[in-house]
Amino acid sequence: MTEIVFIFFSSLIIALSGAMMPGPLLTVTISESTIRGAKAGPLLIIGHGILETILVILLLLGLAPLFQMKTFFVIVAITGAGVLGWMSYGMFRSLPELTLDLSPSKSSGKRILFSGILMSLANPYWFIWWATIGMAYLVQSSKTGVMGVGAFLSGHVSGDFLWYAAVSFTVSRGKGILTDRLYRGVIGFCAGLLVVFAVYFLYAGIKTIVNT
Repeated sequence: MTEIVFIFFSSLIIALSGAMMPGPLLTVTISESTIRGAKAGPLLIIGHGILETILVILLLLGLAPLFQMKTFFVIVAITGAGVLGWMSYGMFRSLPELTLDLSPSKSSGKRILFSGILMSLANPYWFIWWATIGMAYLVQSSKTGVMGVGAFLSGHVSGDFLWYAAVSFTVSRGKGILTDRLYRGVIGFCAGLLVVFAVYFLYAGIKTIVNT
């Protein structure tokens, strides 16, 4: 039992340290939280967690080598760049009409949940992490059986959940000082960050092709 507890908390700490790094998911969490409040972060991570559960199953079935292939990386990187570019375009396009007087009912929780899945799939380094570091930890955890794998996965998702829920809560608490102009500035900044990530992923994909 002690080993199971250790697996859970060590997985949580590793996930927490990784979640704190800037990325598309964090950017979307900030932008969504200004509109939908503290629930945005948890909903995004539910989608993210569903995808990670599926990925863990695929890794246990032996698909780790696929995720490590350069061709797979290039496909995900370039496709991900396109997805992020498309999302940022939509955000920029909506800026003139954005207002804090939006009704939460206009956007369903399912869409936010799907965004959590989409942002994960758009990041090629997410696949690389799971095919290397994640896989190594998964193999180690599996030595203690199903409970070990469960402790690893639940610890990992809990680490993500804690960080993104905290970010979402903090952003939502600051809504009281937001004006429409400042709100548009926050969304515009987040859209700009998505462009940066899109360019970076596109560059990484092209660089991999050139160096092959």
